[in-house]
Amino acid sequence: MGAGHSHDAGETTPRKRLLIAFGITASFFVVEVVGSIITGSLALLVDAAHMLTDVIGLALAVTAAHLMNRPPSQKHTWGLRRAEVLGALTQASLLLAVGIFALVEGIRRLFEPPEIASGSLLFFGIIGLLANVASLIVLLGGRKHNLNMRAAFLEVVNDALGSVAVIISAILIAVFGWYQADAVAGILIAALIIPRTLILLRASASVLLEATPPGLDLDEVRRHLKELDHVAEVHDLHASQVSTDLPTLTAHVVVDDGLTAQQSADLLRSLQECVAEHFPVSVEHSTFQLEPRSHPEEHVSHA
Repeated sequence: MGAGHSHDAGETTPRKRLLIAFGITASFFVVEVVGSIITGSLALLVDAAHMLTDVIGLALAVTAAHLMNRPPSQKHTWGLRRAEVLGALTQASLLLAVGIFALVEGIRRLFEPPEIASGSLLFFGIIGLLANVASLIVLLGGRKHNLNMRAAFLEVVNDALGSVAVIISAILIAVFGWYQADAVAGILIAALIIPRTLILLRASASVLLEATPPGLDLDEVRRHLKELDHVAEVHDLHASQVSTDLPTLTAHVVVDDGLTAQQSADLLRSLQECVAEHFPVSVEHSTFQLEPRSHPEEHVSHA
């Protein structure tokens, strides 16, 4: 039995960038709530709710980054790496609620559009857009660091698009008196929210249900492993994710009888290097059980 481990990945998320973006977004969330009350705008209210999910999402990202860096313990042998997934699941649930509300209320307001102060709406839309641009600048340099940073960056990008929709609706109301523009903007913002919600829900459920990491073909893994010297068969091959940046793999490997201790050690190293280097998903935590051909087959559960 052997395992390849790589737990110490250092700082998993640039928390300073996330904290700055969190401060900016939280401040302007309050501004947008006040603006939605003053103007009565659905688009601004939905954008404020969307910005609230940004605030919560960034807070979850910071919290997850902190928890993910805590070392393993007797109670949590993987540490708290899965906090990232639980945070994403919570965020997706909030986004789904906001999206459904925006669709229902937007459709209602298409038929009963309230009068809206376009000047105030335009002002608050511009303020929200400036806040999003400031957050984007802060997150820009770290957006490729890991999944948490990419998710936070995309969250703010979508919110910026929502602010643009608010601004356009304010202009349409001011120029043409078309109050339904506010409802249309709210529906468009919902159209931005819901697809991402489904993606987040699917990704979170995939990890929690122990699905094979995306991009890892187990048939291809099995074929590569069987090409190594002394490997006769591979069974009970399983792969899953503790978190999105920690894929794991286990397998029983049937080998030639009579291997020396050195040959077994060399083979184990080759198996670990194979799954860590030869596939789109690098699996640095792998566990292999070496079994001689003469191992009683009736005790083996093949997969």
